[in-house]
Amino acid sequence: MKTVAFITLGCKVNQYETNAMAQKLVEAGYKIVEYNQKADICIINTCTVTNMSDRKSRQMLRKAKENNPNSKVIAVRLLCTSSK
Repeated sequence: MKTVAFITLGCKVNQYETNAMAQKLVEAGYKIVEYNQKADICIINTCTVTNMSDRKSRQMLRKAKENNPNSKVIAVRLLCTSSK
């Protein structure tokens, strides 16, 4: 069985989207594992609004690849907007 791990950075919308992606992958036959476990796919769902969040996202991408050198690492990024 293929495995997938998620790392979610950002707002509640990102959490919702991660849960939706996880549900679709489970329906497709994937097993969800913790981000610090070995996984075939690692998905980092991030929303980069500031330089600090950009840096944090890059750090998580590097860490994911270090922890799982043979996995596919995928970055998902939303363009966050404010309704102010």
